[in-house]
Amino acid sequence: MKLAIIGYGKMGKTIENVAKERGHTIGAVIDADFTAEEIVHCDVAIEFSRPDAAVANISKCIEAKVPVVVGTTGWYADYDSLAKKAMKENGGLFTATNFSIGVNILFHLNEKLAKLMNGFPQYEVQMEETHHLQKLDHPSGTAVTLAEGIINSLDRKKKYVGLLEGQDADITPFDLQIVSKREPEVPGFHQISYDSDIDTITISHNAKNRLGFAQGAVLAAEWMKDKKGVFGMQDLLNFE
Repeated sequence: MKLAIIGYGKMGKTIENVAKERGHTIGAVIDADFTAEEIVHCDVAIEFSRPDAAVANISKCIEAKVPVVVGTTGWYADYDSLAKKAMKENGGLFTATNFSIGVNILFHLNEKLAKLMNGFPQYEVQMEETHHLQKLDHPSGTAVTLAEGIINSLDRKKKYVGLLEGQDADITPFDLQIVSKREPEVPGFHQISYDSDIDTITISHNAKNRLGFAQGAVLAAEWMKDKKGVFGMQDLLNFE
């Protein structure tokens, strides 16, 4: 399979290595503005760029009729319009806030735990996420997905409130607090805690390196070859 890599930072380089190890070729490496013609010969594009570039990059992939796997976060205000564009123009769009298999297992466990905790109102839930200093969006896309899973499953939480470490905000009992930390060389850490007066229940995921994200993105690209439509990790992993 011939891949286009859009965004050639640390993640892009790791994806390139994983793809080559799995027997794929790299048909285009793009780290700046590009035209649809530059990727039209590729089977699938993998997009890990920046939030301010992602929307235009995805649009060009759809116009080139190249299925695109998107790992960039922070652009989801435009998700609905791009999903409609992909469907209208017979394109392929695969998005995930996190491509790590372990994180997607955490997503699944998070929703099941939140449903269970409906019966135990004495536990207060909050979340923490830590990433490297280059991570531009906060809370992280992964933290937002976890928060949405809690809000959709735990009746006593209605919305999330994101705070940088040390920042203050008015938090109501209906708010889910997400504290974001930025530290050197942290690929990604996410923790959900349910705290009561007598104990604490915690589930978390700690990424040791970027390899898990890259492997998941390449697996998604393999799955997306020749596919049309809009998909996500649930389609790839098929959790029940």
